Amino acid sequence: QVAAASGHTVVLVDQSDEILKKSTKGIEESLKRVIKKKFADKPEAGAEFIKKTLKNLTTSTDAASVVHSTDLVIEAIVENLDVKNELFKTLDKFAPEHTIFASNTSSLQITKMANATTRQDRFGGLHFFNPVPMMKLVEVIKTPMTSQKTFESLVDFSKAVGKSPVSCKDTPGFIVNRLLVPYMMEAVRLFERGDASKEDIDVAMKLGAGYPMGPFELLDYVGLDTSKYIIDGWHSLEPNNPLFAPSPLLNKLVEEKKLGKKTGEGFYKYK
Repeated sequence: QVAAASGHTVVLVDQSDEILKKSTKGIEESLKRVIKKKFADKPEAGAEFIKKTLKNLTTSTDAASVVHSTDLVIEAIVENLDVKNELFKTLDKFAPEHTIFASNTSSLQITKMANATTRQDRFGGLHFFNPVPMMKLVEVIKTPMTSQKTFESLVDFSKAVGKSPVSCKDTPGFIVNRLLVPYMMEAVRLFERGDASKEDIDVAMKLGAGYPMGPFELLDYVGLDTSKYIIDGWHSLEPNNPLFAPSPLLNKLVEEKKLGKKTGEGFYKYK
């Protein structure tokens, strides 16, 4: 959406036409919300903006067939290294030499994905934040093999879609999640020890640190399975790092399929 709205030609690829129809409809709805603010007193200009943006967007279920005319590939599929590597390996065969590959992963090593291809110097991370149309930040990740030209292209692209890029090396969680995930896990440990209730911890961080959500609300919003997946991955990389230690309570909730907002219950219950 943000790429198409900023004048880029985009091909959105997914596994079925049904998913793509839903995605396109979702983008259209999201654009309608954007123009309410952006073109409040100019409805014609707003309608024109939506039309122009959607014109920049086509869809496909076959990534290999559309990649040959692409300058940049941004992968945002399931957080599973093997599945990502399989995709990158395939696209590497069909993409032109100049094409840059980027992953939107939040927790996996970019270097491991780059190594699945023959274009390690044209490979980096572009980590956007949800909801992408609203959030200004993009983390641009440079591996030891990413060329300066590639890195600069990724920074320029981030600016061109109206975002504020920050740069980080290929380290677990990059900047935001590297600080955010251990903070959420510390909150769970504080509660596990019985030092404070989860409600009081949430209120304390909202009123004392000015955070829009408390750590337990945030965990439920992100998804407890996602949070567990990230911490388990980091724990296997650095088993002796106390910040990455798994939490018995988090594991128990995930086992009980209480994954947060999306299942109606996590640390809190949702109607």
